[in-house]
Amino acid sequence: MTDVDRQTQLAREHRERQQQRTQDTGKSRRNTVIGAVLGVVVVGGGIFAATTLMGNDRDGKPTAADPTGSASASSAASPGASAPVALPSTSAAPAGTTCEYRKDDSGAPAKKVGTPPSKPDTRGRNMVITTNQGTIVIELATAQTPCTVNSFEFLAKKNFFDNTRCHRLATVDTVGLGMLQCGDPLAKADGKHATDGSGGPGYLFGDENLGGIPLGRGTVAMAQASEDANSNGSQFFISFSDENTQLTASGAAFTPFGVVKQGMNVIDKIAKGGIIPFNDDPMADVRGEGSNAPKLPVIIKDMKITR
Repeated sequence: MTDVDRQTQLAREHRERQQQRTQDTGKSRRNTVIGAVLGVVVVGGGIFAATTLMGNDRDGKPTAADPTGSASASSAASPGASAPVALPSTSAAPAGTTCEYRKDDSGAPAKKVGTPPSKPDTRGRNMVITTNQGTIVIELATAQTPCTVNSFEFLAKKNFFDNTRCHRLATVDTVGLGMLQCGDPLAKADGKHATDGSGGPGYLFGDENLGGIPLGRGTVAMAQASEDANSNGSQFFISFSDENTQLTASGAAFTPFGVVKQGMNVIDKIAKGGIIPFNDDPMADVRGEGSNAPKLPVIIKDMKITR
């Protein structure tokens, strides 16, 4: 069996296991951007072994990745290797833009606070996330993603995100990507609960601006399973590594709606703190069995959209 054949088989077997879990539980972990889905992306892309099992020391020589998932010297330094991406220059959403928010009938757990208005408020310029680890300011691509920004503004006004935990930290050492995932209102973020990453607001909406902003360092994008396109809810991820551009290259659909304007040092600090491996097995995250949580607890105290 060739390496390509083996990678294809692993991806197929993984998808079959995922489908079986969905049948058994009656619901899918719809909004987990890099659980079961990333396992398919990374293994199927043929880079799993290189990015997950190996790092580099300061001399450029290969070193074994830390099996506990804590950040190594090389991976901890990598977030600062490039500057955050920049937003496109378009200043206004198309006239007459309307948004469709449909009921989430997947059976996924939800914190329901209503549904956003169909006419988006396109005046939002920044999203300010106040956490226990520091404040993160995101410059919004409102013109390119009016319905996404409209949803966040609605949920923020309802205090939907207050006192929620960022449940997932992906590191280059463990899964080949670097991002912090938040927005599940029911997540425990302790590396023990398999339901982390399944919660949402009880409604879904379509993708926007696909390919409009690279998913590199500093990009903020919606989290959804790649096989569930146009199924955005409340979960999002903040990228701290250019490795994440492989998601776009794989054809996965993740709506990029902003870039970090202030607070990348907060994200880097969380990344350097390492992970709590799901059930003490960091590879369980790649297999889609649960989420590796950030070792430094990340609690969203407040979120607001400013103009």
